[in-house]
Order: sequence, then structure tokens, then C-alpha cells
Amino acid sequence: MLKVYLSGEIHTDWRDQITDGAAGLDIAFSAPVTDHAASDDCGVAILGAEENKYWHDHKGAMVNAIRTRKGIGDADVVVVRFGDKYKQWNAAFDAGYAAALGKSLIILQPPEHDHALKEVDAAALAVARSPEEVVQILRYVMDGSLPG
Repeated sequence: MLKVYLSGEIHTDWRDQITDGAAGLDIAFSAPVTDHAASDDCGVAILGAEENKYWHDHKGAMVNAIRTRKGIGDADVVVVRFGDKYKQWNAAFDAGYAAALGKSLIILQPPEHDHALKEVDAAALAVARSPEEVVQILRYVMDGSLPG
């Protein structure tokens, strides 16, 4: 079984497109918590309230980092999506962490991000433009088949 961690942008359905497209392949997918409020508030929900927003966010980031490091560490392949609307600083960290661990890294990004992400892309084994291209890469990895 191939273990794939889906990291990055949480505001679109790209994860569903990949998991649906890879149905039938022997792949186990994992991901960060994509409920934005739950992700932001997990630290204070578990470790106690904070009056200062910085410490509120800091606790959440630390708890989420435990989950992220576990997911990336367990994965064979890490897919990191950089979306159009929001700056995903955590996605850049995830890509760098995966690369440092020697994970097979696929970056999913629109062409207009090419220049800004050139160093991130240099660490990847593939840069895909659509969830379908990611599915095609995973299918090729699993059974050697090409699209069409």
C-alpha cells in the first residue's frame, strides 16, 4: 500500500478530486485537519485558553505540527498544494520538511506561482497543474499505466 499525505491549501476540494480519482488503487491518504476553526483552536481546546492571540495561535500551530510531522513522516509520497487565493506558508514548511526527510514530493500549483515557488519546485520530483495530473502520477507509480 502506498501512503500519501495531502498537504497545503484547505479552501478547495482538490483532496476529494485526488482521492476520488485514485479510487481502486491501493493507496491510503492522510491530511491535516481541514476544518479551519478546529485547526486554529485545537491548542486552546486541548491545552487551555489564552488571552493573547499570539499564544492562542502558537498553541494551535504546535499541536498541528505534531499531526503534520506524523503524517509526513509516515508517508511514502507527499503532495503539497499551493492555491490561488491565500498565502500558504505552512505548505512551504511541509514541502521543505518532506524534502528533508527524503520523501517523494509532488507540488500542485498554478503556473503563475512558478517563479515564486522555484526553490520549492526544485526539491520536488514532479510539479503538477491539476489534481488529475497528481492522480495520473499516482496511478503510474502503482501500476505503470499511462493516461488514455
